[in-house]
Amino acid sequence: MRIALISDAWAPQVNGVVRTLTATADQLRHMGHDVLPITPGAFRTIPCPSYPEIRLAVSPRRSVTRALDHADADAIHIATEGPLGWAARHWCLERGRTFSTSFHTRFPDYLAVRTGLPTSLFWGALRRFHHPAARILVATSSLEAELHAQGLVHCHRWSRGVDVQLFSPEGAPLPELADLPRPIQLHVGRIAPEKNIQAFLAARTPGTKVVVGDGPSLAALRSRWPDALFLGPLYGDRLAAAYRSADVFVFPSRTDTFGLVMIEALASGTPIAAYPVPGPLDVVTPKAGALHDMIELAISAALTRDRATCAAIGQAFSWARSTEQFLDGLITRGVAQAA
Repeated sequence: MRIALISDAWAPQVNGVVRTLTATADQLRHMGHDVLPITPGAFRTIPCPSYPEIRLAVSPRRSVTRALDHADADAIHIATEGPLGWAARHWCLERGRTFSTSFHTRFPDYLAVRTGLPTSLFWGALRRFHHPAARILVATSSLEAELHAQGLVHCHRWSRGVDVQLFSPEGAPLPELADLPRPIQLHVGRIAPEKNIQAFLAARTPGTKVVVGDGPSLAALRSRWPDALFLGPLYGDRLAAAYRSADVFVFPSRTDTFGLVMIEALASGTPIAAYPVPGPLDVVTPKAGALHDMIELAISAALTRDRATCAAIGQAFSWARSTEQFLDGLITRGVAQAA
């Protein structure tokens, strides 16, 4: 099958959305499908305000039209709600083609954190974007319920996977963490206001707090919490070593749709401490970690979990199974509903 995959998020961006899409594209090709990505690298771009590492395509409609006309795809999936996503949506509606979308990011919550305005002000554009899709692919039951509440009921479950060859309890520890006071409490992810990392850093817990990643809040957090260790972004074997070297993985976000880093940590044998909110509620079972409205209590409880059990839970997430779910959610050639 020829699959057109349109996404405003793609390499060299580093985040869970990009890892999900690129891993899925790799799996699809391994299964024998022809994947035709339409991504920012083929367009003139500008930096996204407050997210300069994210590049947004400028006036892409004509180029997207040519690309989709030429692709002659059997199925069209629009992964993101950026300029490329809107251009592809326009093409599908103009041509009468069915398409699927996916909901990766709670932009209303992100914008509410940054502006102080209520999330309800930002849902209108997202409802408009996703409404004409034949299916909306969502990672969890909590997210599906949230979209149902917004009138978007045509959802299809698309879970996530983990590279179990990379993320495993077996292997060398990260040298930088070898001699730090225990317990080592690790956070991995984009360092931005909506990730709520300050709640983790402010927690009164013994041991050492370690933050891996980059983002607009890095300088401010590093200045405010000089006792924490900020390692910057890590990749590949060094990232895997960081996960397995930690005693607990702390996920303080209240706005993520899934949290791919949680299952990477679990597959490495590291239990999770998080708030009882969508995302963690869908991933963190009592044997995989602890959820509590006081993050200190979640950390303390998670430290008692069995690491071998955590690894087994994390390694049950398969990219092959995730990709099968993605395929089941695609819609082949047909007629789209009106916007």
